Amino acid sequence: MDLLTPGLGLIFWQFVTFIAVVVILAKFAWKPILGALKDRETSIEDALSAAEKAKSEMENLKAENEKLLAEARLERDKILKEATAAGNKLKDDARDEAGKISAKMLEDAKNAINNEKKAALADIKGQVASLSIEIAEKLLRKNLEDDKAQKSLVNEFIKDLNNN
Repeated sequence: MDLLTPGLGLIFWQFVTFIAVVVILAKFAWKPILGALKDRETSIEDALSAAEKAKSEMENLKAENEKLLAEARLERDKILKEATAAGNKLKDDARDEAGKISAKMLEDAKNAINNEKKAALADIKGQVASLSIEIAEKLLRKNLEDDKAQKSLVNEFIKDLNNN
């Protein structure tokens, strides 16, 4: 059993060594360890507060970005609406202008047709008159070849003149 129970001298020296280690650790190691722990605790608290601050800033930025995005969408919708209105107005103006041009072209074509028709009718009347005169001349020459027919025609004209 001697092996299981330590001697009184051994216990004394172990106790003295333990106390010396505790004093040395208390004087040289615990202060830096506690300071390091305190510094660590402070840096963790600072990091947590910075994280909270960053989180709140991110939320503010997110809200501001959503606001800007909503404004941009409204502006885009407004620009699209204006562009659509301008395009429709341009299309309507072009349609009206094309209608005016086609109406003018149709009127000009009708006028040209009427002018050509009048010219053609005048030409036909002239030709008919010319042909009528030629026919009348030929008939009169043929009918008035003898003296008796000429005298009869002259008497008839004189009679018509007296009646009028």
